Amino acid sequence: MFALLLSTTAAQTGEKEPKEPTAIVELGGAGEWGLPGASSHGPSLAVEFTPIKDWLEIEGGVDRMFHSGRGEWGTDLLFKKPFTLSDKLEFMVGIGPQWTFSRGGTQTSAEFALDFMYWPTADRKYGWFLEPSYSYAFNRGHERSLSTTVGLLIPIP
Repeated sequence: MFALLLSTTAAQTGEKEPKEPTAIVELGGAGEWGLPGASSHGPSLAVEFTPIKDWLEIEGGVDRMFHSGRGEWGTDLLFKKPFTLSDKLEFMVGIGPQWTFSRGGTQTSAEFALDFMYWPTADRKYGWFLEPSYSYAFNRGHERSLSTTVGLLIPIP
């Protein structure tokens, strides 16, 4: 009885669900503004994957920020809840830890991010993203900052 019900449901839908990519590479540029403080900018690279469809996406990223002739490395690990707004537009809300490495030492922070993804074609061969975020440092001084990352989405089959 269960097998009959399952086959009837599959026949009724008749639509083949598009294959989810194994991972999505986010390649772009980032800008960061201290609250208050200096601004910095640099390249950014992240990879995200979906362990639980429509419920959880995990993104790991790294960036190299430059300001006042000095540079620092930043990494983050975000846990995101995805929302599909249309066939071409996705939105995610995420939170997770962030680490910043510079000559002055290592800083640990919490990061809150919004992620907008736009897929211009139905086959989703490439896309664009915009990811504004807010971070709060746990180290002395409790630095706060706003940042934005924008760039290209490249799905990995």
